[in-house]
Amino acid sequence: MALLSYALIVKTLTVRLPDALVLDIEQEARSRRVSKSDVVRERLRQAKPSPTHGMRDLIGDLVGSVEGLPPKLSANKKKYLAELVKSQKTYRR
Repeated sequence: MALLSYALIVKTLTVRLPDALVLDIEQEARSRRVSKSDVVRERLRQAKPSPTHGMRDLIGDLVGSVEGLPPKLSANKKKYLAELVKSQKTYRR
């Protein structure tokens, strides 16, 4: 990757990171002989989510992971919500 040209206007951002992540960044910076800031900038660029990814891509591995729910829950949400409210209704004294 091309290194950042300081002819550009840059701003400083302070973040607090866990020790393990800091050590990992420091080790990579030393081994590649680049600054820690360069490593962090590259990692942030790589982690940037693609605008083509939707919610399904983000939580797809969770779909169907809760047992005991009825099939097609989203298609029948009004029915199931009403049943849930009825079953958990508490009366005030």
